[in-house]
Amino acid sequence: MIITLKGGDVTIALRPDLAPKHVAQIKKLVRDHAYDNVAFHRVIDGFMAQTGDVKFGNMEKGFNPQAVGTGGSDLPDLPAEFSQTEHYKRGVVGMARSQDPNSANSQFFIMFAPAPPLDGQYTIVGNVVSGMDLVDKIKKGDEADNGTVSDPDRMIKVRIAADK
Repeated sequence: MIITLKGGDVTIALRPDLAPKHVAQIKKLVRDHAYDNVAFHRVIDGFMAQTGDVKFGNMEKGFNPQAVGTGGSDLPDLPAEFSQTEHYKRGVVGMARSQDPNSANSQFFIMFAPAPPLDGQYTIVGNVVSGMDLVDKIKKGDEADNGTVSDPDRMIKVRIAADK
């Protein structure tokens, strides 16, 4: 998966071996252009950058700063595909969810640093293989407000490399 940011492209190796249902859903959303122009609505320095709210996060149509982070897609939520062998470290891409472990839908996050408490609790869907320096430059949010970003950066375009 290639995410175009304002500074260039971030390439993520998806992991269908770990999370086949989650990766299939991400690919469908990418191919439907659902992730294009979606904000990085929650970014916590030293932790992670979260995006993928296709319902409320599209900065070109329907962006809702009050609701962003609460939405998903029209596709069904997914059952957890937690890995016991992979760990949350810098560059890992995981699926965001509510308190319900089976509620991941479209939102995902990219880790800035290791976070062992997430291991086995959130589905891992990939790893950044190039462009992590660009991820590091994503506008950070307000730590006092759980990382909420005002005037956030966005995924300009997202595509699957194999589709070229």
